[in-house]
Amino acid sequence: MGYFVPVESGVKLFVEDINPTGKKTIVFIHGWPLNHKQFEYQFNVLPSEGYRCIGIDWRGFGRSDKPMAGYDYNRLADDIATVTTTLQLNNFTLAGHSTGGAIALRYVARYRGYGVRNLVLIDAAAPTGFTQETATKLLNETYNDRPNMLRDVTDTFFFQYISKPFSEWFFQMGLQAASWSTAAIIKTLRDEKIEIELQMISVPTLIIHGTHDQVIPFSQAKILNDKIEGSRLVAFQYSGHGPFWEEREKFNEVLINFTSH
Repeated sequence: MGYFVPVESGVKLFVEDINPTGKKTIVFIHGWPLNHKQFEYQFNVLPSEGYRCIGIDWRGFGRSDKPMAGYDYNRLADDIATVTTTLQLNNFTLAGHSTGGAIALRYVARYRGYGVRNLVLIDAAAPTGFTQETATKLLNETYNDRPNMLRDVTDTFFFQYISKPFSEWFFQMGLQAASWSTAAIIKTLRDEKIEIELQMISVPTLIIHGTHDQVIPFSQAKILNDKIEGSRLVAFQYSGHGPFWEEREKFNEVLINFTSH
């Protein structure tokens, strides 16, 4: 079922709550410039394995409200905290992809892991996001031809072949975001770093990363693995930035194995 959760005056986030009676809960935080629907190939499988799957659209993306402000990591982490508190979640797995991984790291550090049993970082945009050069290019394209920018992002996202209908579906997810929130996150990825937080992560952490990732290099996964004590890195040899789809069977299996202990 889907519903809206107020996170501040005039701002509500859309939440998809699949299999609410599941014994184990995974909260999914999507990447830029997408929304929770990117995890469709997890939502198809995990509920039948007894999982409650909760997908949250950040402010500015998907079906959530689209204010002009609030796109720094602290505010985005606070939004996630409001949702998990409102839903009275506890002992859940927090899984973040790309920018969602950075938000998840900020959440765990800022709230001292409150409610989080396990952390899963999927091609996380940490400890750094976009270079100045990449951000400048993406901002220019966003302000002048956002659809073309999104098409280019889709083209570089995957290592595996994607069909034209799949590419169109992915592209449309990006169009559902507001242009101002799309641009604001590019600036956040350029300006904010997730470094101090890595020393503050004390929950069991799984790092999943495609070795062919052209968006966030695999080398960053190694840094996370080195800095987050006790973390486990699983390389996805046939994936780019989207192992949740490119190697979905392996991805789901690794996720189930990690969260079942």
